[in-house]
Amino acid sequence: MLNFGDTARLGRRDFLRAGSLALGGLSLPWLLPTASAGTKLSELGKPVTDKAVVFLFMHGGPSQFETFDPKMSAPQEIRSATGEIQTAVPGLTFGTNFPKLAERANRLCVVRSFVPGDANHDIKTIVGRDSHMANLGSAYASAAGSNLPSSGLPTNCVLFPRAVDPNAGPEQKGFGNFVAHGPFPASTAPFQPDGNGSLKSDMKLNVPLARLDDRRAMLSAFDAAKADYDTHFESFDSARQKAFSLLLGNSAEAFDLSKEDAKTVAKYDTEKLYDVTKINKKWNNWKHYTDNAKTLGKLLLLARRLVERGAGFVTVTTNFVWDMHADVNNATMTEGMGYMAPPFDHAVSALLDDLKERGLEDKVLLVACGEMGRTPRINKNAGRDHWGNLGPLLLAGGGVPGGAVIGKSNASGGEPASDPVKVQNLIGTIMHTLFDTGKLRVTRGVSRELQQLADYAPIRGLGG
Repeated sequence: MLNFGDTARLGRRDFLRAGSLALGGLSLPWLLPTASAGTKLSELGKPVTDKAVVFLFMHGGPSQFETFDPKMSAPQEIRSATGEIQTAVPGLTFGTNFPKLAERANRLCVVRSFVPGDANHDIKTIVGRDSHMANLGSAYASAAGSNLPSSGLPTNCVLFPRAVDPNAGPEQKGFGNFVAHGPFPASTAPFQPDGNGSLKSDMKLNVPLARLDDRRAMLSAFDAAKADYDTHFESFDSARQKAFSLLLGNSAEAFDLSKEDAKTVAKYDTEKLYDVTKINKKWNNWKHYTDNAKTLGKLLLLARRLVERGAGFVTVTTNFVWDMHADVNNATMTEGMGYMAPPFDHAVSALLDDLKERGLEDKVLLVACGEMGRTPRINKNAGRDHWGNLGPLLLAGGGVPGGAVIGKSNASGGEPASDPVKVQNLIGTIMHTLFDTGKLRVTRGVSRELQQLADYAPIRGLGG
């Protein structure tokens, strides 16, 4: 990582590397085309719809029963351990921990027949497996471009808790690769604005926001380098100055929540919902529960700032918090939902309201799901275990019908009773939201992998 705060240590090699740096794939050859602020990618000939997706990954595998399919007519060992609450849609109930979303159910689409496919801890909307694994946003960036020509903003981002709180724990690895680009170019890998990365061989910049915003240190670094390497600046100073101005201008501003109105920040705040110091530390995952409560609202606010400025795919995730086995690591269903549901209920509701107020409701699709669901029967410890045959899926905005329920589960809540929705259908819905699929088919240079994803059939009942 380049140390812009210590200009005396900025050597020639570092500076020459900085001159070619990229922000999520920004490189000097890319800088040649120009576009005015507000220019849409579709207006530049890209095969996109100019819509965006916020993918809220419920890491750990949420229960379908305690979220959006309570099954209160089932026996006690099956039905929701937290009871149910009536929503704004007649006959539709949620778990009792979601009162704010219940009030907004006429703006939500609940899928009760979503089949994750297996019970493994991995993000199912990843493209392929093993060496070909890729974040779905990389598929988008492969055709939309890695950065917006007008601002340099990355089109594909992934937000972990440290993106908004430097004191949060690092992203949990080994349970789904959120940042892999797989068969798509390295420049399409999600930009991760939490300072955990470094300036890598592919010249993708990943530095703490404080350093990006430290204009004085950056200018000092330029001055020091100019003094020593005047001869090197003659040929490329203008292009490099433009690269840095992009980094320090609109692109960096998008990631800075201090630029947001304080009242809006307060509306998203999830830390105020309960006293995190009272989270039971008997569970090894108590730190994850704490990070989730402190950061989820701010993460969704940051996601809104990014899509509002033109980012097309933003993944939001906190660490491994929906895994409720009631074992040494994870809380029981009732206690765990008490930790997890209030931040989710509040933050998602705030996002929905914010998008509507800004006229973005139909332009941004929110997708919320985990890697699996939970067993139909509560285990002997009052938890639920992994279950791949059915899981919760929530959609909102982006043109999907509000107040809709897609499919239904069987009596035990463990299998679809109608209209099974597979991961490929969810990917198809996302692709049809992001792309003009007809234009995509005739666009030169579109990869076989992207075309395959775009050919997946969307979820029936959503249109498209």
